[in-house]
Amino acid sequence: MTNPTTADYWSAEQYRGRHAFVYEASRDLVTDWLSPQPDERILDLGCGTGELTAQIAQAAGHVHGIDASAQMIAGAQAKHVRDNLSFEVQDAHRLPYRSGFGAVFSNAALHWMAPLGGVFSGVARSLIPGGRLALEMGGAGNVLVVRESVEQALSEAGLPALKHPWMFPSPGELATLLEAAGFTVRRLHLFERPSVLVGADGFRAWLEGFGSGWLAPLTPKQRSAVIRRAEELARPELWNGTDWVADYVRLRALALRGV
Repeated sequence: MTNPTTADYWSAEQYRGRHAFVYEASRDLVTDWLSPQPDERILDLGCGTGELTAQIAQAAGHVHGIDASAQMIAGAQAKHVRDNLSFEVQDAHRLPYRSGFGAVFSNAALHWMAPLGGVFSGVARSLIPGGRLALEMGGAGNVLVVRESVEQALSEAGLPALKHPWMFPSPGELATLLEAAGFTVRRLHLFERPSVLVGADGFRAWLEGFGSGWLAPLTPKQRSAVIRRAEELARPELWNGTDWVADYVRLRALALRGV
């Protein structure tokens, strides 16, 4: 999900334990958008711990999952073992494949991969002519309250602004990037998906899981104080009395590589 030359902040155990909603909410992306076929080779780009990769493998000929995090790939390999399933640490900006797949699938990963132009060009090269890309990623406005709460907490503490690691495009921006890489967009959908972060510590767990790289320049004491203050700022909008509900906005697309 990040360049493998940078620090690997991911934990497969934490991801499955606290953030399973990321893949559980997108299982219909496999069945309704990707629609894997028995004779197909499919690439799962940014496969994480491999739950959706394994779901695809139940219907496809062979599925190859890649992720820049060695921790996530190790977690996927340890749990998902099938003859038609393989995993590999790989940088999405340097995809080595040439016309090797009938389809490419990606869930909740592309927003970590800016700039996306080169990624989509690599995806196009990886596909056979007429092959398809089915994706879901964060869209414009995704976790806006979370981001603004952290930014305000940093400012109040007199700390420098930290650039978050994500890219959340609008539908038009995504379509433009895909078309520039030689794709024809067939379906495009931006929608809100409020996502429950279970428990009283859900907000903190989300930031510790997904914001580790973002907050890495801070000392442990600064990081703890910023998260605590961001939690206070976000509470009026994101706490429902039982759980935290993150303001997720998702963007889906189905696109075909030109012949």
